Amino acid sequence: MTEMVYGTVPVRAGEPVLPRWWRTIDKWSLSGVLVLFGIGLLLGLAASVPLAEKNGLDPFYYVTRQAFFGGMAILAMLVTSMMSPDLVRRLGVVGFLGAFVALLLLPVFGTDFGKGAVRWYSLGFASFQPSEFLKPGFVIMVAWLMAAAQEINGPPGRLYSFVLTLVIVVFLALQPDFGQACLILFAWGVMYFVAGAPIMLLTGVGGLVVAGGIFAYDASEHFARRIDGFLSADVDPRTQIGYATNAIQEGGFFGVGVGEGTVKWSLPDAHTDFIIAVAAEEYGLILVLLIIALYASITARSLFRLMRERDPFTRLAGTGLACAFGVQAMINIGVAVRLLPAKGMTLPFVSYGGSSVIASGIALGMLLAFTRARPQGRIEDFLIKRGR
Repeated sequence: MTEMVYGTVPVRAGEPVLPRWWRTIDKWSLSGVLVLFGIGLLLGLAASVPLAEKNGLDPFYYVTRQAFFGGMAILAMLVTSMMSPDLVRRLGVVGFLGAFVALLLLPVFGTDFGKGAVRWYSLGFASFQPSEFLKPGFVIMVAWLMAAAQEINGPPGRLYSFVLTLVIVVFLALQPDFGQACLILFAWGVMYFVAGAPIMLLTGVGGLVVAGGIFAYDASEHFARRIDGFLSADVDPRTQIGYATNAIQEGGFFGVGVGEGTVKWSLPDAHTDFIIAVAAEEYGLILVLLIIALYASITARSLFRLMRERDPFTRLAGTGLACAFGVQAMINIGVAVRLLPAKGMTLPFVSYGGSSVIASGIALGMLLAFTRARPQGRIEDFLIKRGR
């Protein structure tokens, strides 16, 4: 238990990979991810059956696909979590470059599947969303640049990271995908803050975000419609937000019962963006609080373990991944309960979606690799020795 909390373990020469991985991994966070995936399959059994029947498919078509993609995600997470931070950095940079090229080619080869935003590549048997895979690679790339800037005679990595972030945000906004753009910008801001950015600079960036939001409201009908719907005092009961709000109210503390919910028959995105509404209606506030607690505990535990990390790259990359994971969950749940405008963002490991769940598996694998206990002293011990 001490190793799980403080993350300092002795070196064991010649120890096999699997025993060393199991001894050093954050078992509580790993267990939390597996529980979230199990909850996602449980909710998928309820939320996706109406959609499958509507499309003339086998009742458990989407659940089977979710289990398949989820199995790939868990495998990717486990394999990635066994890697060293240096290997994660190399693979993350290569993955970022590939996803970035795919993002640039979306206007030419992408499709919108009738949803008004060109975010996907159609592969026939499945679809591929580059922005989902871009996020973990982006965090690794930015952390590498910022860590390099802290070295003596290092490059201006912070400036490079800011320029790179602006380019990605612009391309995402042009899709339009304002939700992912905001998440990318948030992840950069958190890492920049941890890297020692002056608060006035971050305040200036915040002002640019507000100005960008005002411009997007004037220039994009899609963006303006969502903001107007969020700010409206009345909720149209025939909209997705209206159905989700009513379902959450109907669920109460203990829900209406397994399989007894009705929102899954009305919401076209009940199995993806509004999966939390299905959970609230059929299982009640109890399950929703459990889901929130799992996301919060994984994020908080990761950040506490990273506080003791001495390597700047590992600390920055892990912080960006943990915060992006937690904030994405917060945004999805916030949209469902009408605390935030609609974003079109999935709930990691719970919502249906091949790209989303596999990318989440890779991101959490990287985070688990960064938070593994390593044979190093605590950062406070290092600072005390430097001060002597």
